[in-house]
Amino acid sequence: MFYIGKKNPVKTQEEQLPGLHTAPDWPARLASLAAQTRNPILKAFYEAGTVAADTPISKVPLLAMDFETTGIDSTRDEIVSIGLVAMSLERIRMGESHHWILKPRADLRDESVVIHGITHSEVESAPDLKSIRQQLLELMAGRVIVVHHRGIERQFLDAAFKRRTGEGIAFPCIDTMELEARLHRRKRPSLLERLMGHKRVSIRLPESRERYHLPHYPAHNALTDALACAELLQAQIAHRFSPQTPIAKLWS
Repeated sequence: MFYIGKKNPVKTQEEQLPGLHTAPDWPARLASLAAQTRNPILKAFYEAGTVAADTPISKVPLLAMDFETTGIDSTRDEIVSIGLVAMSLERIRMGESHHWILKPRADLRDESVVIHGITHSEVESAPDLKSIRQQLLELMAGRVIVVHHRGIERQFLDAAFKRRTGEGIAFPCIDTMELEARLHRRKRPSLLERLMGHKRVSIRLPESRERYHLPHYPAHNALTDALACAELLQAQIAHRFSPQTPIAKLWS
């Protein structure tokens, strides 16, 4: 996943704080969107629906997702690669994984190339998101998406669809960063703690994985980061939740 330390309307991983977790009624919302959309591809996606809110996480079909982008502002930046990994609490199915490099409709700036390593020549011959959107939505349909910082994947995909179809997209997801924030961002450090040099615990993906003794992976490859996110969720459920935890307590 790609981050550059510039001003952006989306809160960064280190800025986002947890509030009271209010679970949306995703089955009802997807049904409503299916009735409203004029796009047949989106309609099929929404009609696939999702699991009931009281479904145990062990019974939920999951798909880990990660993007690399040209920047961090979804209003002007674009997706340059997508990684998908099918998973459950018991298994990560790399044989069902997908990885695309895409041609963005925004400039591929030099600073982003340094971070994710995707070059101008690679994107020049790559397809536009529009050409893979049906396959992407078929893979996402009926699944709960697992991400680390939903402000990237959800907002970038919504913006990309609006540019290409005139309609955005909404989907249920489990945000592993938000699950870490619930534990490590319950309150802001006091003035005394700040004066004493106490640092806030990082909830970025590498540091979060380290707390669960997961192996280190090189960052900023969409497929590798999707795998890293999938493993992190498995560890979070094993250590802090239960296979019987209702999906409503985890999704947003």
